[in-house]
Amino acid sequence: MKLKMLISTIFVVVLLVGCSEENKIEVNSSIKKETREIKELVEDYSARTITAKSASITSKQLLVTDNNGNEQAYELPKDEFFVSIAPYINETHPCENHSLTGCQGEMVSEQFDVYIEDTEGNVLVDDTLKTEANGFIDLWLPRQQSFQIKIEHQGKTVESEFSTFENDGTCITTMQLI
Repeated sequence: MKLKMLISTIFVVVLLVGCSEENKIEVNSSIKKETREIKELVEDYSARTITAKSASITSKQLLVTDNNGNEQAYELPKDEFFVSIAPYINETHPCENHSLTGCQGEMVSEQFDVYIEDTEGNVLVDDTLKTEANGFIDLWLPRQQSFQIKIEHQGKTVESEFSTFENDGTCITTMQLI
């Protein structure tokens, strides 16, 4: 009798653990899907392949007002921070939180050599990147960190620092190439 109870108890525990792991997999898949969808939505607004009355991005949310005036807020990934950088030579504008539908950088569809490392010397970006139709380079970086960045374009360079803490802006328009 005791052996049957022991076997029954073990069976129930194994069943519960299996269900728990299955739920974790489903939740993780759901989070990954939502993250991918948010990133694609941001990319579409930046590339101007979709439009809205307004779309802006803070450190926590993508805020969209459609052409009918309906507002929608999308939570950003918990471990990634969106930042949009508009390198410039002659013209810029002040900006804190990036307007995907309003901000316009000077250098549209230009290629830049971009190098970004964290405070421990880990290289996060070392690539040639192209600005979108809005003149910005969009990046998703780890949250709660500080970074060194170097941008080069046709013999001109800018080096700067920025960070991805909760109250940091998502729009960087202060990087003048000289």
